[in-house]
Amino acid sequence: MRVLVLNPGSSTLKGSLVERPGGETLARAEVDWGTDATARDDHGAGVEALLGRLLEDNEADAVGYRVVHGGERFRDPTRVDDEMVEAVAALGQLAPLHNAVAVETIRSARTRLPDLPHVACFDTAFHATLPEEGWRYPLPPRWVSEHGLRRYGFHGLSVEWSMERASTLLGRPRAALRLVVAHLGSGCSVTAVSAGRSVDTSMGFTPLEGLMMGSRAGSVDPGILLHLLRAGIGVETLADGLDHRSGLLGASGTSGNVRELEEAAAAGDRPARVALDMFARRAAAGIAAAASALDKLDALVFTGGIGEHSAAMRSDITARLAVLGVGTITEHPAEDGVLSPPGAAVTVLRVEAREDLAIARAVERTLTGAG
Repeated sequence: MRVLVLNPGSSTLKGSLVERPGGETLARAEVDWGTDATARDDHGAGVEALLGRLLEDNEADAVGYRVVHGGERFRDPTRVDDEMVEAVAALGQLAPLHNAVAVETIRSARTRLPDLPHVACFDTAFHATLPEEGWRYPLPPRWVSEHGLRRYGFHGLSVEWSMERASTLLGRPRAALRLVVAHLGSGCSVTAVSAGRSVDTSMGFTPLEGLMMGSRAGSVDPGILLHLLRAGIGVETLADGLDHRSGLLGASGTSGNVRELEEAAAAGDRPARVALDMFARRAAAGIAAAASALDKLDALVFTGGIGEHSAAMRSDITARLAVLGVGTITEHPAEDGVLSPPGAAVTVLRVEAREDLAIARAVERTLTGAG
């Protein structure tokens, strides 16, 4: 089975064609949507261009999608039909940077490939194993029941793949591993994984909670938000600021891109340096918090665009985690591998984010029962 995987993110549309069950990647391509995919109105053209590249010399048997928010309803990979698409669209307010773009991607691809089976895979599904003390918010019970308030967690497909790769790289079964996976990219989260199950994660009811991100604030004092509302800032203006004008972009005043900020900081740009230090500090704090949900920390996994490519950021974050036994990084491979020296109390790994391989396997399992 050849699975065409489409991964619409907050800044890019990634695509690949994966052969199952072997997992060979036959083709890969990407469309850059800038720092905010929702600001564009040409998603259909982007999908068309991507499909043209991926299917120029190949044919697909099925299509799989990454969808960020599945809410309470979608906890497993799901065959796509009109009703399912509308249900995902209705969840858009909980993931405004993601679900709307995913819906447009799905609609465009279904129009282009109407005869193939389409399957949606949800980032929230991996975190369905969170214990109640992990998913529950300390809020009035009526609010919780009436509005479905709970921690959903995100980046689940990335965490699942990182767990698989960590098991392979360390030569240990998933059931024996206790990990913290730091997915650092345009969106950022940390997840504690024990015996293959998510037991704590930093993103919550929406992808806004948790770590500082590219243009998203992450967790801030909710009193600040109340203060701004009382001061006359409108709800939509507040939402726009938190989603699109905060994080690294807000702290630096210039960019939400770590590579650009590292270059600016090296040239003496103080706000850029402060933004990077803030990012590292908050990422380290999030990793330490996630580790507290484990009885022992075997490995820390860096993944996502920043986690994979910024050696300086990885070094800064790990240097702040000596209290957890995370040692100095000695290696910076350009591919999956171990970064820490032999015998380190906590092994540090670098893993390329390959949600597409996890999605392709889920699509095969959904359609055939295999995989």
